[in-house]
Amino acid sequence: MTQIQRLIDQVIDRVNVNLREPPFDAGPYVRNLIPLNQFSRFYAFYGLTSYHPIRFKFHKSSLAGSYFLGKCSVDHSILYKSDIRGDELKVQGQTFKCCNLQIPIHEDEEIRIKDSFLIKSLVHSNSHDLENPEEFMIRNTIAMHYANIHGAPTRGCFIGPFGTIDLTTFHNCLVGTYSYVQTGELNHHRIPDGQIWIRSTDAFNFLYRFPPEVLKRYIHVEPGSMPTGLFMEFMENRERDFEAAFYTLHTIPPIPVPLGATLNRYAVVRGKTVLSENVLVAQRAYLEDAWLGKGSNVQENCYIIRSRLDGYNVTAHGGKVMDAHIHPNTFVGFNAFLHGTPEFPLTVGSDCIVMPHTIVDLEEPVTVPPGHLVWGCIRNGKDLETHSIALDELSKRSGEVRVGDMVFQGSGAMFVSAFRHRVEHILESNGAMYDGENNRGHAQKGSRISFNIIQPYPEGDLLGLYPSMEIRP
Repeated sequence: MTQIQRLIDQVIDRVNVNLREPPFDAGPYVRNLIPLNQFSRFYAFYGLTSYHPIRFKFHKSSLAGSYFLGKCSVDHSILYKSDIRGDELKVQGQTFKCCNLQIPIHEDEEIRIKDSFLIKSLVHSNSHDLENPEEFMIRNTIAMHYANIHGAPTRGCFIGPFGTIDLTTFHNCLVGTYSYVQTGELNHHRIPDGQIWIRSTDAFNFLYRFPPEVLKRYIHVEPGSMPTGLFMEFMENRERDFEAAFYTLHTIPPIPVPLGATLNRYAVVRGKTVLSENVLVAQRAYLEDAWLGKGSNVQENCYIIRSRLDGYNVTAHGGKVMDAHIHPNTFVGFNAFLHGTPEFPLTVGSDCIVMPHTIVDLEEPVTVPPGHLVWGCIRNGKDLETHSIALDELSKRSGEVRVGDMVFQGSGAMFVSAFRHRVEHILESNGAMYDGENNRGHAQKGSRISFNIIQPYPEGDLLGLYPSMEIRP
């Protein structure tokens, strides 16, 4: 048994200890899931800029194909083609505002990953744990394919494929396949597959769950097997395009990049693609015949194919848009899957919110009216009627609102206001409002970034592991 095999077993044991009541065995889901030679095939890389405090510390870990930015440390962990993007970590002297409290930050925040296994996962934002504001800890945690860990410290958790945990502290939780959770804090909780849950204490509670028979078509996992379904097929069909991007060191962007915009060299660009000012395209984004209007952003694991984003559009981590016209100021949430076709195009009006983990897979042309909230699985106009509501209408409602299988409780006005505020914050953080001097954001700060690569041991007992190292300014 090689050291990386021992390391995987150690991580499984630690996760299982945390999820022992009732017992859950993570081993069959991840043991032998990735062939050992894969861990030595891909280099890891880290970005350097003048804007982000750096300190990279790697100890007895495998980092195959993973990306790091900002202060990060990894101990006794396996990261396979994952993105650890620390460009929104809190910095020394900043004040962390949360729950009507203002907490001074004494030192630069750091992402710390320990005794964990992340597979093609994303870590972004900053810790929303009031008790540990300078440390974004991911410990004793397994995150499977294309999971998002967004501002969500975890301890003793298992996150299923395409699952998202957002702005929430998780202890000893099992998060099901394609579930999205934003609730502030959860302990010893089990989230079923396909559940979309957004809760703000004493304010609102949004709850929807995909029917199992619908979800299985798109993503499904059985112990001892790779995840299956249309989502996995979609990603695997484009895997080689990304391998080509990683094997080639781009020095000249493949398309014009205008003022204030950033096109990451580890993004894929195909066909007739056009970028406008202040656009952000992150690493592992995929553009094909895409038109991106001013201030739009395309984040990690996002795909924009034969589509137009008019401007100031947010496509959050993992969002996919195909054969669609997205009008201005519209939000497409985490791991949303908007699948129009040339025959059945999708149009989304301005000022809409497409909820995280929404599936639109069309069998006829569909137009979402301006100013609507959309969720669930939509294949035609009839589905849209039971999976959407006008934001102005929701703002007027309080108490319980039911639309189809969606249940909302609380203040609609507070829910809509919170979402709109977050979209504004994302646009500002990403530099959409940059005027050449003011409102600099990620698009501008990432325009001048250098990448350094590090390599694993290529053979022997240490195959796939990386030398322990520490990189400082």
